[in-house]
Amino acid sequence: MKALIFGASGQDGHYLSQLCEQKGIETLKFSRTGPKIADISDYEKVQQIIKNTTPNYIFHLAANSTTRHDALFENHATIATGTLNLLEAAYKHSPNSKIFITGSGVQFFNDGKAISENHPFEASSPYAIARIQSVYAARYYRSLGLKTYVGYLFHHESPLRKPNHVSQKVAMTAKLIAQGSQEKLYIGDLSVQKEWTFAGDVAEAIITLIEQDNIFETVIGSGQTYSIQQWVEECFSKLGLNWQLFVETQPNFQVEYKRLVSNPALIQSLGWKPKTSLQKLAKMMLE
Repeated sequence: MKALIFGASGQDGHYLSQLCEQKGIETLKFSRTGPKIADISDYEKVQQIIKNTTPNYIFHLAANSTTRHDALFENHATIATGTLNLLEAAYKHSPNSKIFITGSGVQFFNDGKAISENHPFEASSPYAIARIQSVYAARYYRSLGLKTYVGYLFHHESPLRKPNHVSQKVAMTAKLIAQGSQEKLYIGDLSVQKEWTFAGDVAEAIITLIEQDNIFETVIGSGQTYSIQQWVEECFSKLGLNWQLFVETQPNFQVEYKRLVSNPALIQSLGWKPKTSLQKLAKMMLE
């Protein structure tokens, strides 16, 4: 068995690579940085890799996980064009591969209620647009006979998160304060609710999906939300700190959403459930 991972340097790629290797699957890891460099927006490079490896599994995890407008062209190149490149190369050179395309919870219309894979899309950001395009590409190639799975990943975290993500920002600032720093933690809106699933658990869901032969799309998430304030409280209390002494909210901050939550009934029907609690995740990130 052989797996090909694009976007291997990110948190999802890291944990997915570990799982594949634990299962005895030969894992070929590519990213824009690292030992094996490949830009998924370069069709000739992607075609060469897939033609030379003909893997059993192909995972498209590459993305800049930001909804900012100034990431418009990067998101389009990596997510939308990257998906087309991967699917066309597989169609030509490795038609028996099972292919996982990453979707996102933020590409759906969100009214605060639990979102399933059957909910309508909403082009609410350049990131969402790119994700929507990639899903339609996956559906088109599925109609041509490719085994294209889609997993819509909801909010998930790990110690590998970059500092600009709120989870890591909170954990890092709390640690600095515990070490004697006088800085403050500035948060936009403490009441925002999202899922805080561990990225390693999400990787297990991806493997669970692609290892079985029923080809479909599914949301991947815990279905349980916590507010940013709950995350702050958890991190600061574990270090013996009163968070209210160090946290300041930013007035007039515009949030993307007040609540983003999945309905993971379909992926759970395969026997998958997240194992890591919010408390354990906070402990991991603080260590």
